[in-house]
Amino acid sequence: MIPPPPRATIVDGPRDLPGPFDHPHASEAARRIAMAGMILRVQVGSGVHGTAIAGADDRDEMGICLEPASFVTGLDTVGPVGGAQVPFEQFHRHTVWDAPGGLANRSGPGDLDVVVYSARKWTRLALAGNPTVLLALFVPDGDVVHRNAAGAELVDNAHRFASDLARERFLGYLRSQRAAMTGETTAHTNRPDLVALHGYDTKFAMHALRLGVQGVEFLTTGRITLPVPEPHRSFLRAIRRGEIPLTEALAAIADVEAQLTDHRNAPALPPQPDRAWVNDWLHRRHLEYWQA
Repeated sequence: MIPPPPRATIVDGPRDLPGPFDHPHASEAARRIAMAGMILRVQVGSGVHGTAIAGADDRDEMGICLEPASFVTGLDTVGPVGGAQVPFEQFHRHTVWDAPGGLANRSGPGDLDVVVYSARKWTRLALAGNPTVLLALFVPDGDVVHRNAAGAELVDNAHRFASDLARERFLGYLRSQRAAMTGETTAHTNRPDLVALHGYDTKFAMHALRLGVQGVEFLTTGRITLPVPEPHRSFLRAIRRGEIPLTEALAAIADVEAQLTDHRNAPALPPQPDRAWVNDWLHRRHLEYWQA
């Protein structure tokens, strides 16, 4: 049985989001839903992992919001966007889209990338063991932008989402990052500058190893320590800076992959998450929001 985490504090921080954009998930209607129903907003990405390089990273944020009743019990949409009616699942905005080039631009230093999921979508992903969304439950207070009582209750019950289902998700994400790093697949982000400088994409390598390290911790304890503890953090940063040869980076990734796989014989987590509690939380918190 995974013990419950420490009690989360209320953080009455900003809920304002960047303005709308011509994108299916960045309409003004989606923006207003995300801001009005926001229960949690945190920093994610390299900044919260402790692996950021000064002056080289954008800021990534993730949030969770409750939806208006007409979007849950009815058929309301945040469209039309591009001629299509779009149901609300998230508000997703990159400030770099405002520069010439729009959606084709890649975020850089000073840019903000923010996604605010509906609580229903976020919980579906978290219950399935998605490593990216699970991070929101473990962000330290200094990296929390906004957290109300509903968000705090969710964080207090992080252990409800811990299950062995996460094993395949962490392994899948690790292998995807490694495949992009080695050129086995087409990378979602093109970083030829890193390849030219270091001989391989050091950012993909760092993320592959980080996912392995965090996956082993989660499957062992049901929690993810942020920022990444030492000595792993320093080694990850060294990989990011190109100080670690490709062969050594691949060996480190293979080692944590083996650890994740070996845990199949002695799982520390329950086989399934506590879906009954999550379902009750969604029901209660939506009713409270609609009646406020």
